[in-house]
Amino acid sequence: MKILYCASEAVPFAKTGGLADVAGALPPALAEQGCEVRLMLPRYRSIPLDGLRPSGAVTVNVGGDAATGTIFETAIDGSLVPVWLVDQPEWFDREGLYGEGGRDYPDNLRRFTFLCRAVLAWLRREPWQPDVLHCNDWQTALIPVLMMAEETRRVPTLLTIHNLAYQGLFAAEEYPVTGLPPSLFTPRGLEFWSKVNVLKGGLIFADTLNTVSETYAREIQTEEFGAGLDGVLRDRRADLFGILNGVDYATWDPSNDRLIAATYAAGDLSGKRTCKAQLQRTFNLSAVANVPLPGMVTRLADQKGLDLVAAVIEELLRAGVQFVLLGTGDPHYHQLFESLAARHPQQVGVRLAFDNTLAHQIEAGADLFLMPSRYEPSGLNQLYSLRYGTVPVVRRTGGLADSIVDLTPQTLRDGAANGFVFDEYAPQALLRAVRRALATFKDQHTWQRLQQTGMRADFSWARSARKYLTLYERARAKAAPIPKG
Repeated sequence: MKILYCASEAVPFAKTGGLADVAGALPPALAEQGCEVRLMLPRYRSIPLDGLRPSGAVTVNVGGDAATGTIFETAIDGSLVPVWLVDQPEWFDREGLYGEGGRDYPDNLRRFTFLCRAVLAWLRREPWQPDVLHCNDWQTALIPVLMMAEETRRVPTLLTIHNLAYQGLFAAEEYPVTGLPPSLFTPRGLEFWSKVNVLKGGLIFADTLNTVSETYAREIQTEEFGAGLDGVLRDRRADLFGILNGVDYATWDPSNDRLIAATYAAGDLSGKRTCKAQLQRTFNLSAVANVPLPGMVTRLADQKGLDLVAAVIEELLRAGVQFVLLGTGDPHYHQLFESLAARHPQQVGVRLAFDNTLAHQIEAGADLFLMPSRYEPSGLNQLYSLRYGTVPVVRRTGGLADSIVDLTPQTLRDGAANGFVFDEYAPQALLRAVRRALATFKDQHTWQRLQQTGMRADFSWARSARKYLTLYERARAKAAPIPKG
């Protein structure tokens, strides 16, 4: 099967969030399953031209103006996946991917309309033709809409929702930028409370939909999690599926991780103690081996449950724990956690940055990993934590619910327990879960059983890729023309 994977970001080329991790890992995993896969995304300023091969150019109409882009070709390192990069300096040669200084670029609809039209224009002239177009999030959600409205040859489409909160909302006055007919700017099309909603168009017109965990696929059909699109998603529920994201164990595995102080495995955890000591030195914390050390690597946003952490962290510190946090985001949380570290310098370490090496070191050196998310479509850090023997404490939502099994006497006997789970989005619920974890931490026999269960679990991309193959087949079957006669 031939798959064209279209995304606005992908590791190692450009990244702002989890979409990039998926777009950099799933195509190679599909190739290993026998698919012929190509990846297509913009060439941003962060992607140097050196080593790229020009393959041609396309000219498309965006809002009544002709726009030309050059297509460059490269490959994902260490894989057989070719990559097409769409180069249009006016729109993509910028400091950020979607905006700067916490604000979106005002011409984002024009930028990503161009990307979607460029993808289709390139396919009209390219000998290689996909069996399925795999689109991701609002930035490529116009592809199925354009194909239904304008294309004579329709390629089956799958649209993946990585986070429903980001929908591509624009003023109604910008609708002509899309070049779509006025008949599609209605409540049954892209109109959403008098605005343009690009993701909504993709949800309506893509052949098959999925999101990045089974629980999140159910949650977004409710008013609480549907972000205003729950009705649309309920209408498409027969075509909506959930597939939990995978982990690239070539990168995230303590037995071969070159970024951590010592390697280790489920059968010998001595290296993890070395990693904890190194993490304490990095943050200038007291070097005490038996002090519980929870960690977080997160975007600093309300979604991630940081208000719950802020409400209980002082009480946890009084109980003697240490705490480390790595991330960047909302200035309110920058100030809050910097102030916390200043008040408790021997117990709290905070790094307000994106630092891949330190992220690995926190996964390896922490004892617990906190993910008390308000919602979490898939989550990757809880999966990394399992492999690193860092026991997750999570709220039961989205991909966290699908991957973490709460410790109870029964789940421990069954060998299924791998973490601590709470339900209510409330500080006291988080506090009770952490207290249960701290009590278990004192029982090293049970604690090691939890660690080893998590470390031996398989959340590889190969497992996820096989599930995507079934969705591609479903998209092809749904898009197939009805036989005549």
